[in-house]
Amino acid sequence: MTQRKRTTLRELAASIGVHSSTVSRVMNPETRHLISDGVVEQVLKAAHERYFSPNQTAATLRTSRSHIIGVVLPDIANPIFPPILRGLEDELARKGYIPLIANAEGGKERQRFVIDQMVARQVDGLILATSDRNDPILEHCLAVGIPVVVVNRSEDSGRASCIVGDNRLAMLRAVTHLVQSGHTAIAHVAGPDDLSTGHERRLGFLEAVRENGLKEAECPVVESRAFHRDEGRTACNTLLELHRGITAIVAANDLLALGCYDSICAHGLRCPQDMSVVGHNDMPLMDSVAPPMTTVRIPLYEMGVRAATLMLENLDGSATAHVNIVLRPELVVRESTIAR
Repeated sequence: MTQRKRTTLRELAASIGVHSSTVSRVMNPETRHLISDGVVEQVLKAAHERYFSPNQTAATLRTSRSHIIGVVLPDIANPIFPPILRGLEDELARKGYIPLIANAEGGKERQRFVIDQMVARQVDGLILATSDRNDPILEHCLAVGIPVVVVNRSEDSGRASCIVGDNRLAMLRAVTHLVQSGHTAIAHVAGPDDLSTGHERRLGFLEAVRENGLKEAECPVVESRAFHRDEGRTACNTLLELHRGITAIVAANDLLALGCYDSICAHGLRCPQDMSVVGHNDMPLMDSVAPPMTTVRIPLYEMGVRAATLMLENLDGSATAHVNIVLRPELVVRESTIAR
């Protein structure tokens, strides 16, 4: 099959009797408003019929902008990320940008490789969902001189803008809900302490325990090695074997909470009759698991929108300083928690 010859911008302009600069403005969402609606419709119709798309490489050379934002994820299979990505993509599209998404699971060496490949392809900025609290990868990005925004996690240096949920308030709402339901021996399955989400939710849990007047000795914490379902099962196994008196578990994310479901069932117990469980994030389908999960809802779509906004402000020069945006959580009570 013979490959179709690519239509050039000049050829498209000549075919409809307009100047090539007019076509260029129409094909750029940021300048399309400068052209009359009738001409815009004519150009877009001809572009569709001729399978025309702008030569982005040439445009990048002219403007020093690729209009591509690199997005680096720690685990592309984690259901938390599609709503964030949708928010990112919707907001970037409004300004004519697209995301280039990569999975960087596998450690710092893999993350650096992914980032270097994105920089080599001239992305205009990087949105990182992979950052540790003290992250050498962030240092590397800043040394390269590329704009960075951190999403869903924060980092301790304050050298990049971050968008996160209010982890401590989330834990307070989860623990308070359980206390008001009559629970006094509440455990926490924590995330890794080197990640801001694991660290801050652990601190938030302990603060909530104290604020609700519970005894810390009766509210154990077991740290998981990753925010994965199997790690939640392993951590919950430890809790059930070493702390027989607990009646409720607050997990640091929904995947860990699902692992707790597995462990509770394997021990011949029932959720929530024998053990109440609270998750965190309200990722898609948590209302469809058995039992439907009580969890802390984070506005994930808004998180993506705000991350994209911060990046665009960085690129157009309107951002004057790094900011830390904290989104308020909401407790969603379903059927995995009951009163004692």
